[in-house]
Amino acid sequence: MNDALRLAEQLIARRSVNPDDAGCQALIASRLAALGFECETLVCGPENFRVTNLLARRTGGLPGPVLAFAGHTDVVPTGPLERWTSDPFVPSHRDGRLYGRGAADMKSSLAAMVVAVEEFVAAQPRHAGAIAFLLTSDEEGPSVDGTVRLVELLQQRGERLDACIVGEPTSVSRLGDMVKNGRRGSLSGRLTVIGKQGHIAYPQLAKNPIHVFAPALAELAAMRWDEGNAFFPPTSWQVSNLHGGTGASNVIPGELVVDFNFRFSTESTPESLQARVAEVLARHGVEHRLEWTLSGRPFLTTPGPLIAALGAAITAECGVEPELSTTGGTSDGRFIAAICPQVVEFGPLNATIHQIDEHVDAASVETLKNVYRGTLKNFFP
Repeated sequence: MNDALRLAEQLIARRSVNPDDAGCQALIASRLAALGFECETLVCGPENFRVTNLLARRTGGLPGPVLAFAGHTDVVPTGPLERWTSDPFVPSHRDGRLYGRGAADMKSSLAAMVVAVEEFVAAQPRHAGAIAFLLTSDEEGPSVDGTVRLVELLQQRGERLDACIVGEPTSVSRLGDMVKNGRRGSLSGRLTVIGKQGHIAYPQLAKNPIHVFAPALAELAAMRWDEGNAFFPPTSWQVSNLHGGTGASNVIPGELVVDFNFRFSTESTPESLQARVAEVLARHGVEHRLEWTLSGRPFLTTPGPLIAALGAAITAECGVEPELSTTGGTSDGRFIAAICPQVVEFGPLNATIHQIDEHVDAASVETLKNVYRGTLKNFFP
């Protein structure tokens, strides 16, 4: 068994259900410290939701850029244990696959990153530039006291990163077929449409908020928010929940609550989307309250040194040229992009993430390690 696969097993065996790190970062820090990394542990959040974060950095001794590896040690809950073929926190091998919660998302990536750095530093102890790690135990949860706190710390110190690889599982059909070079932004709104409750037989004495909002809803659903660009599809607006009514069939409700979300491209801004929604509501005379939540701004890395280095390593190890994509949900890359001009995501197949019997191809962990190591060799002069 190779070292990367062994480390992946050790990480899977730790029950690090969000936000509990369960000692994963201490294990990783001990190995990085042996390479000369300066490691800092930051524990953040309230007493009932403590988040563990790790910031580690090693300078090779020669001038050069800073390349960071980022990821999360927390995993989602297992779901019904009786539906798992084997204990989700006892790494198991069947038919050439490694099973366990976090095998794909994202403990195999973390193991591959650590061992790749160990091998690279052993071969080039005085490499150019610096290597960093940003790890958190709160990516699968609120993401309030995780990577965002590490980014804030670096901002306070006036430090920036030149490039970052986030170990999210991005591959679709085979390892290496997709690299995420950006993500759409996410902007949510909770709209409360104000009406007047009344008897359904006397509508003249009431004001139905559902009827009031209906024309505005039709317009918002039909709007073309932007045209997207070469890397992003057009921005979308979707309603996720509608709540109105008292439960009685003879009562006009006094208010309607609408939850909606924008997944937006770099062609739009949160401010421009908010302004357009406000204009529609005003034009239709919708009396309302509106609360906004910005989960993340979009980020995009265009082809450059990092994509070239990673792409060449993928082709050499996997025999495939990766597709660049910005599809999917949000990731911690949205926070890192604030201090880093080049952020990409790359990791194993994502077919079983968050599922019962989550797994990865066992042999792919070694290949993934080789890709990360090759990226280091290609990126640093």
